[in-house]
Amino acid sequence: MSILISGSMAYDYIMDFPDSFKNHILPDQIHILNVCFVVDEMTKNLGGVAGNIAYTLKLLGAEPIILAPIGQDGSEYYDHCKKFGINTKYMPMSADKLTSSAHITTDKDDNQIIAYYSGAGDQATDLHIADVAEPISLAMITPTKKDAMIAHAKECFEAGIPFVFDPSHQLTAFAGRELAMLIGQADFYVANDYEMKLTETKTGWDMLEMLNHIKTIILTRGVEGSTIITKDARWEIPICPALSVEDPTGAGDAYRAGFFSAYVKGADLKTCGRMGAVASTYAIEHYGTQNHFFTLDQFKKRYEDTFRENLTMSALNHTVVH
Repeated sequence: MSILISGSMAYDYIMDFPDSFKNHILPDQIHILNVCFVVDEMTKNLGGVAGNIAYTLKLLGAEPIILAPIGQDGSEYYDHCKKFGINTKYMPMSADKLTSSAHITTDKDDNQIIAYYSGAGDQATDLHIADVAEPISLAMITPTKKDAMIAHAKECFEAGIPFVFDPSHQLTAFAGRELAMLIGQADFYVANDYEMKLTETKTGWDMLEMLNHIKTIILTRGVEGSTIITKDARWEIPICPALSVEDPTGAGDAYRAGFFSAYVKGADLKTCGRMGAVASTYAIEHYGTQNHFFTLDQFKKRYEDTFRENLTMSALNHTVVH
């Protein structure tokens, strides 16, 4: 049950700002914006969408395959992946570029300002789906260089590999016709409320029309949970309550891992959404995007405690051992 992930590998520099951004931005002076946010804390973490999703997929017993370049400073990331048994065969190291990096500042209202450096990620266009020797059950096309996202989606479509199109923060880089083409090729489209409105504006399609071109839409809605929509049904998935909220960064990536780890093992879409909700909460409860940990037994119990429903998937009837 291999899940291929085309996306970014990055180092995240995560900072906490102890106030609200809105208190330091003057709306009538936005045209000459010049601000400095003095942060309380900064940590360096392993990140990038592909790496984050792969990490939680592995905890859930799936077999992620990362298709992404890493920088010449990426040895510690390689070591981390190998420690957790994540396939690194398709993560070439750049000879002349640093690993992509995200500098993420979060205020006390959980708003975020992110500065992103592509680095080695610009070489993603040198990688191809056909390079992967292992059988692929599902591919996930997540944010990386736009040309690589388009190429990898086309390669999946032509090879008959079902795939998820999840442009996230790269959405603004796509023209309307490009989005329409990619949505039409994909099996799943993932977006938050804002991204869906932008998608509708760019493509000229509302969600009803979009469902004439794609099987399933997943709307992530933060503290309001998520919504899964097909042409014939709609499921509202509540959140899994967090024991503490340490850091929202990476919650969406963990949700995707939970959802699609269940999907490739034959779970119904409602169960997939609930799996995503539980996985995202584990990420929220820990600082950084790959610092959470659970065994499958622990995950199963939390799922059942949250939704008062037995999680009977055979894939969760053993414990992860590292």
